Amino acid sequence: MDIAIFKAIIMGILQGATEFLPVSSTAHLILFPWFLGWEGEIDTLTFNVAVHGGTLLALLICFYRDWLNLFKDRRLLYLLTIATIPTVTIGIIFYDVIAQALRNPLLIAFTTAVFGALMLVAERYGKMDKGKVSMKDSITIGLSQAIALVPGVSRSGITITAGLFRDLTRESAARFSFLMATPITSGVVILEGSRLLRSPECYSLDIFAAGFVAAFISGFFAIKFLLVFFKKYPLHIFAYYRFLLAGIIVIGYIGK
Repeated sequence: MDIAIFKAIIMGILQGATEFLPVSSTAHLILFPWFLGWEGEIDTLTFNVAVHGGTLLALLICFYRDWLNLFKDRRLLYLLTIATIPTVTIGIIFYDVIAQALRNPLLIAFTTAVFGALMLVAERYGKMDKGKVSMKDSITIGLSQAIALVPGVSRSGITITAGLFRDLTRESAARFSFLMATPITSGVVILEGSRLLRSPECYSLDIFAAGFVAAFISGFFAIKFLLVFFKKYPLHIFAYYRFLLAGIIVIGYIGK
């Protein structure tokens, strides 16, 4: 197997798993090549978007019934729309800053640790007795999702955490978080994907395809796993992983 294809598959698997685990996929996609010294197309924003396309397909397949039901449940569609507005607005205004200036490893280490600690606080104080998202819940979760534009925060992590602070059950918070991910990911994929389509000769499409498929497969199984996991288990293991990752980043940064 071509080494570039192999790297693309590894990065795709990494994206699919960490996109939905509350550990920040963006941080892993930035840090993995940084640690291993991988360069080239797999360490570009365009490849990042390609593997996000794979996780988008996983979302659409896993939640297609939910999206079909939105035509009957207009209330949920309205709540998802409200929750999406802050991220779209901030993303458009600060796109260039987010895409370039915030990819610093030490910033990622900081956000990884801080928002890992916030998970533990939410687990400690959230009542987790609500199964239905309210308007106030959607606004709170939507605002929290905007914070996740900063690498290391984790979109699924911060939105599930916000849901717990609003006393939602883990499963309800996770399901709403995953549904919210669909329009956001779609927007990013369309925006950056249009650049790829305008100049396909500038990219190795086999590398992008390998990453896309790997992200789809790993993302599909990650969603299925988490919806079962959150019925029984807290976020602690992910918080502890984030602390460990933050420490490794700092050590690696000093070592370089």
